[in-house]
Amino acid sequence: MLVRPVKTFALLSTGLLAGAFGYGAVNVVYAFRAVPLDVRFTFHTALMGVNGLVMQTLMALAVVSSFLLAVMTRAVPRLLAAGAGALVVTSFLVTRFGNVPINGQIRQWAVSSAPADYAAILQRWEAWHVVRTVTGLVAFLLIVLLTVFGDRLGKSGTAE
Repeated sequence: MLVRPVKTFALLSTGLLAGAFGYGAVNVVYAFRAVPLDVRFTFHTALMGVNGLVMQTLMALAVVSSFLLAVMTRAVPRLLAAGAGALVVTSFLVTRFGNVPINGQIRQWAVSSAPADYAAILQRWEAWHVVRTVTGLVAFLLIVLLTVFGDRLGKSGTAE
């Protein structure tokens, strides 16, 4: 009954999240490296200002839909959905406590100057971005597995 639309929504939201993080990892990070620092800092600040609301909303939708799917299923599908939800929560925590504080530093550098250790700080931002990209991608893959094989993994895959 409601499992199919929730499954579809979880697939969509985790897929969009993984895609957004992946696009950033593959394209944006390399573009940042190719431009002068002042351009990078200005663009990074502008991009993060827009991304804040979009990515938080996307993470919230992915968490809610994954955990709702975990409640609506049983056996292996429940574990897959709960795992996906936990991974999205991890992406959020990494973003909030890893990337966001560095974004604040970069915002200051855009209007002043970067400290001597700016390269190490930027590498740390990129490392945190890799972590949240991987957790987002694995969350999406778990929902894909649940969607494709869910019925076979947990009999009907839905709670009674």
